[in-house]
Amino acid sequence: MRTQLPPSALARDERFYRITTAERFDDPRPNDVGQDRRMAIESDEVSDRARRQMHGIFVGEIQALEGAGRTAFDFPTTEIPFALKLDMARQCWDEARHVEIACILNEHMGTQVGEFSESTTLFEAACHPDPVFRLAGVNRALEGLAIDVFTTMRDFGDDLDDPVMFFCEDWMLADEVTHVRMGSTWLREITSGDPDRRTRALDFQRTVDALFNFGGRRGESRDAAIRLAREFRELAGFATEEIDEIAEMAEAARLARLDEVAATS
Repeated sequence: MRTQLPPSALARDERFYRITTAERFDDPRPNDVGQDRRMAIESDEVSDRARRQMHGIFVGEIQALEGAGRTAFDFPTTEIPFALKLDMARQCWDEARHVEIACILNEHMGTQVGEFSESTTLFEAACHPDPVFRLAGVNRALEGLAIDVFTTMRDFGDDLDDPVMFFCEDWMLADEVTHVRMGSTWLREITSGDPDRRTRALDFQRTVDALFNFGGRRGESRDAAIRLAREFRELAGFATEEIDEIAEMAEAARLARLDEVAATS
């Protein structure tokens, strides 16, 4: 079996509709600067918004499973410790369970597989030739984003008095905390003698974090479309300064988005 599998080679059946990352970020519909994407139960559009979010979680978990599997397979033990391979195999088990849970939640919410598109952005971050960059971009940045998304959806389920959604999101949230912590631990261990490599990997993480601030729609306020879950990020091993930096990037993006809205209104 080949190593370093490109995103275009990911196997999907006819139900899935794949788009590129460029198409995802060029699409004016999800990227409309004036669009309200909050999970507010009083909104007339919240049902479609939540279903789109849940379908995004579903395809994201598939790619997280594929990304962890590739990292376990792509690198020999001369490049990464065997114990890291075992941790990635365990993460594959978690992600497979998340896919099953997401399928159940999609059905619970009235969503069909392929109703919304799938971009391969998450898996692309898992294609870096340096395993340390994969840990930074996937396990810290994107699994950190998953902490924020699952917290938002869990709270949404609580607002709806929906115990199925609340329990499922809370269950997956707990796993994501361990995935981030594991990635942070291995990043520190592998780069303990190479501070420059660690710095470059963390710079890559910041790039991914900035990309997924969604125009400042991620923040610490309950009014944010995606809640920055400081408490759970701390449990996952993020330093206060790191969380502050993500919050500052998101706020800067939010202000820039508001300026753009004002300029076009």
